[in-house]
Amino acid sequence: MSDSLLPYAVGAAKRARRAAVRMRRRVEQLHTVPAIGGGIRPSAQLRPVHFSISSGRTLNLAVAVPGRRVASAVLVLSHGTSRERVPLELEPQADGSVLLTATVPLRYKDSPEPAGRGPVLGSGIWRLAVMITDEDGQTRRTTLAAAAGRDLSDGPTLPYSPSPTSGATFRLVRSVDGFALLKVRAPRPHAELTSFDLRWDRVTVHGRLIGTAPALPAGTAEAVLRRGNHKAVTITPSWQDDRFTFDVPLDRMGGGRGPARTWDLYLRLGGTRLRIARKLTDVRHPKQVYRTPFRIVALDDGALMRVHAHVTAAGALAVNCADVIAAHPSTEEVA
Repeated sequence: MSDSLLPYAVGAAKRARRAAVRMRRRVEQLHTVPAIGGGIRPSAQLRPVHFSISSGRTLNLAVAVPGRRVASAVLVLSHGTSRERVPLELEPQADGSVLLTATVPLRYKDSPEPAGRGPVLGSGIWRLAVMITDEDGQTRRTTLAAAAGRDLSDGPTLPYSPSPTSGATFRLVRSVDGFALLKVRAPRPHAELTSFDLRWDRVTVHGRLIGTAPALPAGTAEAVLRRGNHKAVTITPSWQDDRFTFDVPLDRMGGGRGPARTWDLYLRLGGTRLRIARKLTDVRHPKQVYRTPFRIVALDDGALMRVHAHVTAAGALAVNCADVIAAHPSTEEVA
């Protein structure tokens, strides 16, 4: 390497190291919250054998209690003055210890979810504690230590995803002094794509509103041309509570012979426009998983259109369409 280029190489290496440090600190901040000890010496901690949230809303806990004659145990979640209790199952082990386990769905407080079992949690940081009652009737309170960090940067699924029922996010985090905590975030408003039907004469979209409720079932859908003049075609969906359904207006989305045109689908509520997308999933690469075929669709006017309704890499719904055979004037004789 020329001596004149050496300073540039050294500078590039320093900038790369600084960028790596910033990235590492950012990742740590995403999974770490301030200390909760408050200057008080923390009580004894139990380190979970397994602690996770699966499918966006299912809490899975397994913690071993050595050398105790446990009669019952309860997981207590607390936030401010709110308390939620989850009974723990007792599983005696061969070494004399007891494994305390729970698998329970989490529900968001401000969401119209149907009644069922599981704690109802609001937004914020929830502390976790285990109340253990032994056979003598004495109850001890222990805290949960944070589990060791794992590399969750790769794999087919995301480490955390929104709840498929409410859209809220339940995420396990740790405090800087080593406690396990549960962070709850309110659902973000969006139009969730639940499914779409590919038929020989139409494409039907099904979805529901998340994080917001329509004041009136008067929201409209829009197909917006991705390039060119960004032409928009309006559709009136049918509504049932927070769920909507509409047929993609393919007869108004053609452009004559030429390359395929790409349209993005939106839901408009007043002055707010929401992208129709599949977000309530833990799939890391939606485009690779939700694969759909191309379809030749016959329109009412006799035209044939090559259509590809698909999910993009970001999970959004898009429709590619190109005219194959244009509509011909009717040749029927007029009586």
